[in-house]
Amino acid sequence: MNKIFPVRNQDRWVLGIDGMWLHRFGVVMICRDVTNGVNLWWSWQPSESFKNLVDDFHQVYLLTLKNSPSGVVSDWKGSIVSLKEAFFPGVPHQRCLAHLLREGKSLLPKGSPFFFTLELRKIFQEIMFITDPADYFDWSQKLDEWAARYGGLLKVRSTNPETKHGWWYTHGNLRRAVGLLTKNQESLFVYLHHPLIPKTNNSLEGVNSQLKRKLGDHRGIPAHQQVNFCFWAVAFSRVKSPADLKRLWASLRKEIPGGINTLI
Repeated sequence: MNKIFPVRNQDRWVLGIDGMWLHRFGVVMICRDVTNGVNLWWSWQPSESFKNLVDDFHQVYLLTLKNSPSGVVSDWKGSIVSLKEAFFPGVPHQRCLAHLLREGKSLLPKGSPFFFTLELRKIFQEIMFITDPADYFDWSQKLDEWAARYGGLLKVRSTNPETKHGWWYTHGNLRRAVGLLTKNQESLFVYLHHPLIPKTNNSLEGVNSQLKRKLGDHRGIPAHQQVNFCFWAVAFSRVKSPADLKRLWASLRKEIPGGINTLI
C-alpha cells in the first residue's frame, strides 16, 4: 500500500500507536498519522514485546524519514516507550488518557463501599477535563489533599491468618491506581505544552472499534482469516476515491503472482 500510495507527511504531525487484540491469537498493531487520519503501517504480532515491535518502528522510521513525527501518543507500554526513544529520541510522548482512565476505573469500582476509593475514582475522571495549567494546578491540589488524608492506607499490610507468614498490601488496587497518577506524571500532560498532540489515542481507537464491529459481523472465521480481514480493512482505508481504487486493483494484478485471490 505504501508503494501504491506513498506516504506524504508535509506538515507537522503526530504518530499514534495501538494494538487490537484478537483474544489469544495475538494482536494487530497499527501505526497511524493521527493528525491527518492516515494509517501508515500495520502488522500482526504474537504480543506487544520489544522484540516483536522493533520491526514496526523501523518501518515507520523509514517511511517518515523525510519528515519525522512531532509527537507520539500511545498507551505507554514499556516496549513502546523504549522503542519510541530509540527511533524518535526526544520527541514528546503523550500517554493516552483514555487508556489510563479505563485502567483506573477497573481498579476503583464505582460500587466500592470505601469512600476513599470513590473519591480517588472521581479524581481519575476529572483528569479528562484538564485543558490548561490552571486546571492542572486545581486537579493536582485535589490529588495532594487525597494523599494527605488517605495516603497512610497505601502502607497497610495484611498477613495470612493461617500461616502467619508472608504479607501483601491490603489495598493493592488503591496503590496501583495512585501509581498511575503519580509515576511519570509528566507523560500524562504533554498535550498541555504541545497543542498538536492529542490527550487520547481516540483516532486509533476509532479504527480498532470499527475492526471489532466488522469482525463481530463475521463470527467464527479462523484466526488467520481474522488477521487478513483486518489487513484488508485497514488497507482500504487508504483508498479515498474511485481513481485510487482503480489504481490499487491495477497494481495488485500486476505485482501479485497468481492474482489477487492469493492474498485472501
